[in-house]
Amino acid sequence: AAPLLCAGLIGYRAYRMAGDARVIGLYGFGAAAHILVQIAVWQGRDVFAFTRADDEAGQSFARATGCAWAGPVEAQPPDALDAAILFAPVGDLVPLALKATRKGGQVICAGIHMSDIPSFPYRHLWQERVIRSVANLTREDGLEFLPLAAAAGVRTHVIALPLEQANAALDRLRRGAVQGALVLINPTT
Repeated sequence: AAPLLCAGLIGYRAYRMAGDARVIGLYGFGAAAHILVQIAVWQGRDVFAFTRADDEAGQSFARATGCAWAGPVEAQPPDALDAAILFAPVGDLVPLALKATRKGGQVICAGIHMSDIPSFPYRHLWQERVIRSVANLTREDGLEFLPLAAAAGVRTHVIALPLEQANAALDRLRRGAVQGALVLINPTT
């Protein structure tokens, strides 16, 4: 349940901000994205996953969990996005996501932190595109999300590691070497 209560909830809050978007791009395909794609597909939406250019395993994992397309962050998706949700804390992705988003679409930055967003041509924002951020989740998010996840039959892919391997776990996350969610287990509990 750990991935649902953390990554799932913050991801769901970002997903809710996307409203009725039919084509959604997920930038950074990890703990939150592998949960959200299952809900979005269950609701009849098309989901595209964007990963690091050399992350063929991550792209394959994204397709296996329901994404209609998966490719590198620099690529243009098969269709313009109604909404892009950025889980990767990389500010350089914001202009790329804006470029892939249709007129009137939105880019939702779902991380707790992000590197600085670089300057970009105004034409990528023009035509009523919106950039938003997610600050916190609420109890209401949980009350909506958990029954929805159950109804959609969400299956989490979890890698459990002992707490003493926390530094190695963080390194794996930084390198993008985790498919799904990584959970630390305290052996004394």
